[in-house]
Amino acid sequence: MVAPLSAWPWENLGIFKYLLVGPLAAKVVHSWIYEGTIKDIWCLHVLLICALRGLIHQLWSSYSNMLFLTRNRRIIQQGVDFKQIDREWDWDNFIILQALLASMACLIFPSLDGLPLWNTKGIITLLLLHVAVSEPLYYWAHRFLLHESYLFINYHSLHHSSPVPHPFTAGHATFLEHLILCVVIGIPMAGSILMGYGSIAMVYGYVSTFDFLRCLGHSNVEVVPHEIFNKLPLLRYFLYTPTYHSLHHTEMETNFCLFMPLFDAVGNTLNRNSWQLHEKISLGSAKNGRVPDFVFLAHGVDITSSMHVPFVFRSFSSVPFSTRIFLLPFWPFAFTVMLAMWAWSKAFVLTFYNLRGYLHQTWIVPRFGFQYFLPFAMEGINKRIEEAILRADKIGVKVISLAALNKNEALNGGGTLFVEKHPELKVRVVHGNTLTAAVILNEIPKDAEEVFLTGATSKLGRAIALYLCRRRVRVLMLTLSTERFQKIQREAPVDCQNYLVQVTKYQAAQHCKTWIVGKWITPREQSWAPSGTHFHQFVVPPILAFRRDCTYGDLAAMRLPEDVEGLGSCEYTMERGVVHACHAGGVVHQLEGWTHHEVGAIDVDRIDLVWEAAMKHGLKPVSSA
Repeated sequence: MVAPLSAWPWENLGIFKYLLVGPLAAKVVHSWIYEGTIKDIWCLHVLLICALRGLIHQLWSSYSNMLFLTRNRRIIQQGVDFKQIDREWDWDNFIILQALLASMACLIFPSLDGLPLWNTKGIITLLLLHVAVSEPLYYWAHRFLLHESYLFINYHSLHHSSPVPHPFTAGHATFLEHLILCVVIGIPMAGSILMGYGSIAMVYGYVSTFDFLRCLGHSNVEVVPHEIFNKLPLLRYFLYTPTYHSLHHTEMETNFCLFMPLFDAVGNTLNRNSWQLHEKISLGSAKNGRVPDFVFLAHGVDITSSMHVPFVFRSFSSVPFSTRIFLLPFWPFAFTVMLAMWAWSKAFVLTFYNLRGYLHQTWIVPRFGFQYFLPFAMEGINKRIEEAILRADKIGVKVISLAALNKNEALNGGGTLFVEKHPELKVRVVHGNTLTAAVILNEIPKDAEEVFLTGATSKLGRAIALYLCRRRVRVLMLTLSTERFQKIQREAPVDCQNYLVQVTKYQAAQHCKTWIVGKWITPREQSWAPSGTHFHQFVVPPILAFRRDCTYGDLAAMRLPEDVEGLGSCEYTMERGVVHACHAGGVVHQLEGWTHHEVGAIDVDRIDLVWEAAMKHGLKPVSSA
């Protein structure tokens, strides 16, 4: 049985919960349009404060997820996984609750509509009430009520269920707990207003500061320099830090205060390690953090998908990418950022996860798909890739895997350029194409007798063609270059060469139901495929799903092992826990401890070996997961 007041009254409404504040918006719009003025100005204030509170939490979330700025300041090194993100999905329920309570107060006390803009006495009164009433009240309720066995199990444990504090964790709590917080935050404001000292600036300022400090404590990023406490020792008792509050989440029997450790000191619940740990993390922020064992060097795809990252919208990045309407207003800003990155930015850390004690990171080359096809941009792109590889080599990364366009043959020969230029590299450079080929080949039906292959003379096309012909599968290789075709054909065993057939038109495949697409094809070109065709593909971007009577495979990908930890973002359009095959290829390379570079042409003899290694380490084909 669910404990009373533990569930939110609107928890089954989903996104429609925001309609609860709809009447306020309707009132504002109606007054503005039909009356020429906003009659009940408090409606507008409540809506603006709601937006401001959401913005504060979002900005803190963005900052805490900017690993390129915060990774050495993180307190708990574990990543936020999908389970925690899903639990905290409705973190903003408290904003709706307090908006409804504020609306009720404004309706009951119409005089609130006439508050002045500023009142200095009100600010002083509010601070005194906060220190004298709200701080001790919260400390007492937190320590003696919420951490009492029954209330903790049925209520407060939800807040503590998040293993890694995050700004959204501040709002992640039960209905009862937020009712208590409403009292805590309401007393100073109500007291000042009842004394006749209230003001609009006081309400905005206090609510914003309250949320700011709550997010600060749950950010898991130490931003308060320890030097400030060395110069002002007493300040440590009047302002908590992210480190201070993180100890409450890890040890729970200490550091109960709202914002002021003074009350923990008085109540004898101040964790003795608080100051030492804070100084250690603060000093350590200037040093390099843990070196990743594996790096996947990715790149942007397009402007819209560039917003599919944790430091923009955490919840959005935790689901497979798709274009959403809410992204459109942010497009001009994203475009401006793209131009700035093109001019100044280098590769930076985007995400990370842990696998069997190894740290895996994704770094991003600040370039987008269209830039890889601009001749004048190629040199700059290669420079950024080279810088990332050299940086990985310098800090001790074992394996770095190149994403699709970062290993483009025309760009750098599938990574060969960097290996030949820097023969002393200790980091292993991997294009991951061997596993990519294995994934595609294992998707092809075992009884297939004929396939049609576009992009046939590319690295992947060549490897797929040679592998299939050894299985006595007839491969229709679409290419206009007889020279390239014959070169590949000569690589096949003599008794298998006749299974490789050069074709120059799509019409040649009008009776073949297995198409392997390595070069982008238009809807008109797809029309030559017979009904029931399945399009396997290794082309970026994926082809348009034009034919309703055919099926389309996703880009080659694999599901990471089940024991992956701290994974909380999706890789482009991939499902949760699924990564591109070139990413997975680097993971296998690192787990196996292979010491060779995997660049240039694919060794067809290693395709089965790499596939078996992937299976051994728990990676799975997406179709069978």
